[in-house]
This record gives sequence, structure tokens and C-alpha cells, in this order.
Amino acid sequence: MSNYAALFEDEDDIFGGSPRSKFMDVVFNANNDVVRMELEKFVEKVAAMELMLEEQIGEDIDTAVSRYKSAHLDEVDTKTKSIFVELMGAVLSQSE
Repeated sequence: MSNYAALFEDEDDIFGGSPRSKFMDVVFNANNDVVRMELEKFVEKVAAMELMLEEQIGEDIDTAVSRYKSAHLDEVDTKTKSIFVELMGAVLSQSE
């Protein structure tokens, strides 16, 4: 996934809100079938990543993820925003 960090320098000017809030606006107003398809693809991707993590670090993924998030707050926040923008773009590019 691409890094959209430059978009977050002044969120209010670009989005009229945060990437999270604009994503929610798009999801609740876009074609329901498109949103379902994109969310299903995202959940499948998360499932695959969880299986990969289980192979690497064992069954206690939640603890490992919590530790990582605590140690990398800024990076996780930026990546979260990037994912919201990427998903929003995927939904918008397929909407009618």
C-alpha cells in the first residue's frame, strides 16, 4: 500500500475532516455492493496477514500487535490514515 503522508499535513483543508471521517462518509453513501466487495477483500487480506503472523510469532498475535502499536504510534497512525484513503479510493473508483 502506498504512503499518503503528504495528504495528512493539513487534513481539514484537503478532506474537510479526517481520512477516517471521510471514509465513513463514502462507505455509508456509496453503492452497497461495491462497499461489501471492498470490505470482503480487505477482511481476506487481514486474515492472510494474521495467518502469516501466526507462522512467524505464534498464536499470541494480539499481544504482539499491541506491543508494536505502543512502540510505533506515529507510524501506525500514518498507516491507518493511508489505509482509509486507499479503501476510500477503491470504493470511489468503482461507484456509479
